[in-house]
Amino acid sequence: MKITFIGHAAIEIKTDKHSILIDPFITGNPVAQHKPEDFQPDAILLTHGHADHLGDAVPISQRTGAPIIAIFELATYCQSQGAKAVGMNIGGPSRFEFGTVQFTPAFHSSSHDGHYLGEPCGIVFTTLENKKIYHAGDTALFGDMALIGKLGLDVALLPIGSYYTMDPEAALEAVQLLKPRIVIPIHYNTLPAIHQDPGQFKAKVEAQTKTHVIILRPGEHCTI
Repeated sequence: MKITFIGHAAIEIKTDKHSILIDPFITGNPVAQHKPEDFQPDAILLTHGHADHLGDAVPISQRTGAPIIAIFELATYCQSQGAKAVGMNIGGPSRFEFGTVQFTPAFHSSSHDGHYLGEPCGIVFTTLENKKIYHAGDTALFGDMALIGKLGLDVALLPIGSYYTMDPEAALEAVQLLKPRIVIPIHYNTLPAIHQDPGQFKAKVEAQTKTHVIILRPGEHCTI
């Protein structure tokens, strides 16, 4: 499984047979090294509707035919814009040909161009090879992350930027609740307001937990 950090909260997950995009904010992303045309996903997963997460989802879906899988209201909005979409909600997992998608709570908001777009969420994506990846989306720390951790996580993608999301100290507590094998920090250093030092986050997490932190620059990838 190859995980590419596109920048901000945008991620590509590639398995042997499939490619999944999460929150593909590429156009207008000041740190992105890719273009939307670089991706041919089998599906696009969205945590919420803010522009820095919805991003290029609709035009990529229109170009490739990849379905956008999102909370019901956000999926309906994407359909109204001409994309193929599947609406879900926070709750149990749904199976697709590329793996399993489960939406979890997140403490944030969700809107676009004045449209309310349903609840924000996190995503647990399970590959066909049974690797579990948790993308927390934009969220504050919350105690029920411990329940998400009981699923047994291989990778957690956690925001550390503060201002809009958890800061590094709260993200450290999230790691302690989630107990993932690997953490990749996201949603930082895209804008001055969310500037953080991921090296300090890595040092604290690895000193206080058994979790390994992988820091990826935009455009870099790791293989799990």
